[in-house]
Amino acid sequence: MSSRAVEASRAVLSSIDLSNYDPEQMRLMDERCILVDEQDRALGAADKKTCHLMENINKGLLHRAFSAFVFRPDDGKLLLQQRATEKITFPDMWTNTCCSHPLDDFEEEKVEKDQLGVRVAAVRKLEHELGIPREQTPVDQFQYLTRIHYLAPSSGIWGEHEVDYILFITANVTVTPNLNEIRDHKYVDKAELQAMFNDPANTFTPWFKLIARDFLFGWWDELLARRGSDGLVNAKSLKGIVDGSKVVSMV
Repeated sequence: MSSRAVEASRAVLSSIDLSNYDPEQMRLMDERCILVDEQDRALGAADKKTCHLMENINKGLLHRAFSAFVFRPDDGKLLLQQRATEKITFPDMWTNTCCSHPLDDFEEEKVEKDQLGVRVAAVRKLEHELGIPREQTPVDQFQYLTRIHYLAPSSGIWGEHEVDYILFITANVTVTPNLNEIRDHKYVDKAELQAMFNDPANTFTPWFKLIARDFLFGWWDELLARRGSDGLVNAKSLKGIVDGSKVVSMV
């Protein structure tokens, strides 16, 4: 029997006029996401605008994404970003270092073997959003952990419905923020992040809250516990800590 995601990928999908939004964010909505089913099997492509409209999400439309977490090697602190006010979805919210999509527009980002496509996309977007030079986040230094399937509204119009790859990397990075993408950034340890969660003045993206609730703090403990003889943490030390072969459903 066909899944809702498969049926939605074949349906006549809704669109919307973006002329009242930020011009650069409007342009980025033309990029083409990779449509997938609930088991992350590629089905085709659709532009970001189509993928993020709740009217289409409610039909079952689902796309591939990644969430990258950059940790500092010496102290194990996590780099957070606060999304820019200009963002069309989830503006002004705190989140992990970078969250975005591999694109159907780039052949290399469609490669599924060893999660190459999402790794390449993560390097591209870390540079685009935070100005991190690509040589500071080599593709082969990302540690893939698992994939989660989640759905989250942003407003009455927009939302997310993704199979989201979780990637950790430990690196000393140079941040030069793209202010059209992020309005603030900071490094935090576990206690500082928990204090941020407890402060009602802060808002957070739903995928970050889900990952933090179910996975992040335990994996972070392991990352710190597995310091090398040089005293540094290394994301590659987490290889095999979780079975990432299947999609974890959170819907």
